[in-house]
Amino acid sequence: MNFHSTEVRQKALTLLRGGARNADVARQLKVPVGTIGYWWHMDRSKRGECPGKHEPKCPHCDGVALDEPAYAYLLGLYLGDGHIIQYSGHRVPSLMITCTESWVGLMDLCEQAMRAVFPDNSVCRVRRTGCSNVKVYSNHLWCMFPQHGPGRKHERTIALESWQQDIVDSYPWEFIRGLIHSDGCRVTNWTTRIVAGERKRYEYPRYFFTNKSDDIRRLFTETLDKVGVGWTSLARGSDPFNISIARKASVALMDVYVGPKH
Repeated sequence: MNFHSTEVRQKALTLLRGGARNADVARQLKVPVGTIGYWWHMDRSKRGECPGKHEPKCPHCDGVALDEPAYAYLLGLYLGDGHIIQYSGHRVPSLMITCTESWVGLMDLCEQAMRAVFPDNSVCRVRRTGCSNVKVYSNHLWCMFPQHGPGRKHERTIALESWQQDIVDSYPWEFIRGLIHSDGCRVTNWTTRIVAGERKRYEYPRYFFTNKSDDIRRLFTETLDKVGVGWTSLARGSDPFNISIARKASVALMDVYVGPKH
């Protein structure tokens, strides 16, 4: 085993603090690069600069700045297709949004929102058959998304806290977009009419939002009301799971601020 003097170690740290790369310092001082890396890690740890030593701060708990538009969008995605999990043996829980593999743009938007809301946390994509899970890891997920709880969302009460409602009120379109991108769609319907004795086909766009939770549908329709979008509730069997937006002016508004998934 090789031992290195305090003088060599201090010279290495001086170079590293000046911005030198580990490999360059190792070559200059003829010290193994692993030893240089260990010295640098211990030095940064003592000074409180070691990555991973401290949990990233939380906008809700610690009062750090929050990207509110991104949060409103991510909240909509979470209420639709998201859930928080913590596997056995994993130290940090994750928020996972499941996206169909063909919606590459949606996955990009989801990842951008996660990185904006949790800029110091790890974000990744996990590919599954026919879909991808976009995930962010944080110990503050439960305080940022207090709607988390045991069981399915439609089997428990879903209500926004006052600070969340303030964000949704400030950025309603971002919240609507998140809900549509998770549990909604833009489709083209068609019908036929008799005109001058001939049957003609007419096509028209329509937005749908489908969710089994009465509370989540209510949050969606209340926000639509605030931005002036007309809607109707359509029953699937005896349950009104579907919200339809079909009026021309309302669809035009949705096209401007939401648009189809891509």
